[in-house]
Amino acid sequence: MPTTYTSPAPDKTWQDHLILNEFFEPLTLDHPRRTPMRELISTILSHRTTHADEELAYDRMLEAFGDWQGVLDAPTAELAHAIRTTRWPDTQAPRIQEVLRRIKAERGEFTLDFLAEWPTEQGLQWLTDMPGIGLKTASLVLLFNFHKPILPVDTHVHRIAQRVGMIAPKASADKAHKVLLEQLPKDPLVLLNFHKHNYWHGQRVCLFTNPDCARCPLKGFCNYYLEHYGPATAEAMAATPKKWNTAWGALPH
Repeated sequence: MPTTYTSPAPDKTWQDHLILNEFFEPLTLDHPRRTPMRELISTILSHRTTHADEELAYDRMLEAFGDWQGVLDAPTAELAHAIRTTRWPDTQAPRIQEVLRRIKAERGEFTLDFLAEWPTEQGLQWLTDMPGIGLKTASLVLLFNFHKPILPVDTHVHRIAQRVGMIAPKASADKAHKVLLEQLPKDPLVLLNFHKHNYWHGQRVCLFTNPDCARCPLKGFCNYYLEHYGPATAEAMAATPKKWNTAWGALPH
């Protein structure tokens, strides 16, 4: 049987936050990266799609149809063609139109600004009731745009949490949303940094295949490292970078 750590998962989760906060440097909540409507629709487009292709699909969609009403009224086949750089345009096009239809029908306009006044759980339920919107998409909108105390868990956050031992090895992404959130302060700034830093770490260091364990500052308490290389030695820890070096490449969006 592989050796496992006895350190409780909540301690690992907090140590992950502290170490990656130093490694990548803290972010602030000053300005949302995108408007709420753009965050919602772009995140739908981003499923299994690169950021560049998601951005291209979004831009082509608005260029072709002008505004949200134009996107809603467009022939679905033409919308699918406009967003063809996404993974499943024929599936995403009708979903986007149904989301827009429901927002317009319930709110009278294409806006999500009302979510700022709603409790987190109410906003989460409202968003996830719509087709194609899961916990990750809803959590991103609520955290990034409205600074709600909620944690988005994408494939990178999920993978790192499993490898390090913050969650059970077979815990689903949906389960990870709840477990990790219970292990962290209900502080939107902490949750934003935990999400973004682990997202970057998964994109650039803790890769799906061939993770760069030599560069990883989490190796001192990571189950994956322990199982593959044994306990991290003092020499290995001393050789581990303490800060992200931009010479290694630009961080994702």
